[in-house]
Amino acid sequence: MSENLWVEKYRPKRLSDMVDQEEVVRRLEMFVKEKNMPHCLFVGPPGTGKTTAALCLVNELFGDSVRENTLEMNASDERGIKVVQDRVKEFARSVSLGEIPFKVMILDEADNMTTDAQEALRRTMELYSASSRFILIGNYSSKIIEPIQSRCAIFRFGAIPEEAFVKHLEDIAKREGKEVDQEALKLIYEFASGDLRKGINILQAAAVSSKIGVEEVKEVVGELEAGGAAEALKLAISGDFLKARSRMKDWMASQGLSGLDAARQVHDSLIRMQLGEELKAEILEALGETEFRIIQGGDDEIQIDAFLAKVSALGWRREAKK
Repeated sequence: MSENLWVEKYRPKRLSDMVDQEEVVRRLEMFVKEKNMPHCLFVGPPGTGKTTAALCLVNELFGDSVRENTLEMNASDERGIKVVQDRVKEFARSVSLGEIPFKVMILDEADNMTTDAQEALRRTMELYSASSRFILIGNYSSKIIEPIQSRCAIFRFGAIPEEAFVKHLEDIAKREGKEVDQEALKLIYEFASGDLRKGINILQAAAVSSKIGVEEVKEVVGELEAGGAAEALKLAISGDFLKARSRMKDWMASQGLSGLDAARQVHDSLIRMQLGEELKAEILEALGETEFRIIQGGDDEIQIDAFLAKVSALGWRREAKK
């Protein structure tokens, strides 16, 4: 069974079916009504409906001719300037089919495009604005160059609130003929942190029996909140860097976690820990830098080791003051 089977199966087909995001939907429905739209930039956390909103918009705009008038690309896979100069420009200059006088190109994960590619894209958006519109999708608007941002209507997507999140998962379970425990749904929300796509995947993976309960969910997510993140962090705070590093490495390997996943689990564990505000703030600052460096392409193991080293140094200074 495909990992994203339920995600695709229950992806809304119309804007009115989207979960939460009422203000975004209201603005996009005006474009459908007017049969016109500007270039758009959709930004926000993962799993909040950005790609879904783009697909719903073009479906309602073009109807049966959506395939002929839409091109969807993942910019993180095709992120260089040559792609913009060749494939994007070729599509942008072609004439639309049907009553809508423009085509739409959807560039997912556009914030991973190189600066040179974004500069070339900016020029393409200028030259072919009469025959094409662009929907750029990304997690971080700060990684999109200012000239592109100024040419787009910006839509900011917020994390899905717990009530809407739980209700949507409950509806999916009901349609799949699965009985689901409310506490299990709340646990999924906690682990997914508002990422509905991740929540649906957890629900699907937990649906190994007729009833989805807390134990099934914990088995899927590996009870990460009680795992090595908190233990490694405590060892580092105590000043035992080597044991902290060993525990973190073993835990990440056993759970199959990337450095970014581990950093986020450390964050959740740190927030729950009873520590002085000053120490917690210093650790959070170091963790934020670690996450940033990993996102920018730093080696996972080296960055996690560097984080634990910083925390251990804080522990040593803490002991020296006593």
